[in-house]
Amino acid sequence: MSTEMLERRSEILKRNIHQLLVQENQHGMTRQENYTLHKMIRELHQTAHALNTSR
Repeated sequence: MSTEMLERRSEILKRNIHQLLVQENQHGMTRQENYTLHKMIRELHQTAHALNTSR
């Protein structure tokens, strides 16, 4: 993937993670939402690693 694409993916993941964390703080989370949150966090770490190796 190109660096621009990785940066865009990173921003989208950060925004989605933020939204889920706000929801968790206000209302709690279901198991599925919790699973989705952790999956997105793993994807964010993988994307950050790919960005660092591409630079």
